[in-house]
Amino acid sequence: MNDNFENLKVMVIDDSKTIRRTAETLLKKAGCSVVTATDGFDALSKIADTHPSIIFVDIMMPRLDGYQTCALIKNNSSFKSTPVIMLSSKDGLFDKAKGRIVGSDQYLTKPFSKEELLGAIRDHVKTDEMT
Repeated sequence: MNDNFENLKVMVIDDSKTIRRTAETLLKKAGCSVVTATDGFDALSKIADTHPSIIFVDIMMPRLDGYQTCALIKNNSSFKSTPVIMLSSKDGLFDKAKGRIVGSDQYLTKPFSKEELLGAIRDHVKTDEMT
């Protein structure tokens, strides 16, 4: 399948440098323009500046966790329609349910594959945003 994610703005929020770097590398290879943030506070100001088309957020982060970050994004009228994908090393039903409650659009378990990342973009970002 030939995806054209050229210049699609993707944000990756994770306190792990390894995860940020892995996601960034995979997404850049697919043509995305990637913005990374180390935690929720860092992310919120960057979201306002960059208006990403989709946001991947880790659940376990210091200061502001992924649930709180997602809730803040979804409570902001400018960004409530922006897809938020939760990333977690736990594959628990409770976590998935909690993610849905705060408005996340999907849940990926780490380590994620390139297919899962791109599949999430394909599922949640309207193709007209990709041109």
